[in-house]
Amino acid sequence: MTAENRQENTVSRWRLILGQEAEEALSGYSEGGGLALTEEELIMDAALAAIYDETGAGSSSGNAGTAKGKGAGTGRSAVHLSKWLGDVRNFFPEDVVSIIQSDAMERKGWKQLLFEPELLAAVKPDIKLIGTLLSLKGKIPEKTKDTARMLVQALVDELVKLLETDIRRAVTGALNKRQHSPLPSLSGLDWKLTIQRNLKHYDSERRIIIPERFYYFDRARRSKEWTVIVDIDQSGSMADSIIWASVIGSIFASIPALNTRVVAFDTEVVDLTEQCANDPVDMLFGIQLGGGTDIHKSVKYCEQFIEEPKKTLFIIVSDLYENGNQAGLVRRMRELREAGVRTMTLLALSDEGKPSYDERLAAQLSRDGTPCFACTPALLPALVEGALKGQDLGELAKRLGAS
Repeated sequence: MTAENRQENTVSRWRLILGQEAEEALSGYSEGGGLALTEEELIMDAALAAIYDETGAGSSSGNAGTAKGKGAGTGRSAVHLSKWLGDVRNFFPEDVVSIIQSDAMERKGWKQLLFEPELLAAVKPDIKLIGTLLSLKGKIPEKTKDTARMLVQALVDELVKLLETDIRRAVTGALNKRQHSPLPSLSGLDWKLTIQRNLKHYDSERRIIIPERFYYFDRARRSKEWTVIVDIDQSGSMADSIIWASVIGSIFASIPALNTRVVAFDTEVVDLTEQCANDPVDMLFGIQLGGGTDIHKSVKYCEQFIEEPKKTLFIIVSDLYENGNQAGLVRRMRELREAGVRTMTLLALSDEGKPSYDERLAAQLSRDGTPCFACTPALLPALVEGALKGQDLGELAKRLGAS
């Protein structure tokens, strides 16, 4: 690409970012003094103008119009929105598509994206959009419910694919303090111990180790070795975290070595363990976003599942804005820690920035041994492995960069 072409490309990008009003100002930077967008750029420009140009006909009334001089007119029709969705998905990167779709609903009030099957089918599933969908699920018309479920299923499948291998590896790594077996198995070969025990058989001329004996892990493992309890705050502010936590809970439930319980709470407590194990999509549709928060009541409910405290991991997913018995919550969490339960509070489980949370309550729980931090889903497997191994989670979270 020549220097002139690179400059033209840069000017065109700024034109798309700044909108039609910047065209005259930018034309001086373009070769020949004019600024001509390609056909593809014109489509991208119209899609962006529909959301971000203040001169656009699309407004909070729900119109899918475009800025003046840019596009095929205005209107509320599904045809316009469907075309707009198609253009956005065709011409922008996936991460940008998610942002534009979210802005379409927030800035223009295009909630009808979620109410018409043909429109919903054209939407790219992402955490923000699914959170909005779940919050509106009581208003979704019957004709759209199947499409909505397919969209949630697509996101769940994507998140499971993203996390399952790392979570399984983390749990296996933590629980595999395995006895060694005389039965040979390449997949069960303990490379580290085999090398250590055979270093004395190193052939310096050939520069290789000639093992005298191989060591293999015993593949057998006792079922339900640990209990993992995931206690999820379903207040509206926790929407992203709820989706991640639900998917992670379903992965825990699929691991034979774990006895997994999944509970959701607001001012009431709902046990979602069965739905989580059988169908995480059903579980998500069982979540009721909004309402108050009674963490103490949920912790009290979850205590009945703790049979071996030293073999129990208790994860609370909440921003800790407690409307229930704060003193009772602190006392119960302290008693769980003293009994040997591994506890942690995830103030947020998402890829977003630092969350809003009750700093005073978080500090009090942390002083009593329940570390409170926000983390991305990618960091959670390492934290779970550390918890099962009995590591200091507060220090581990700091090393990993959880906040």
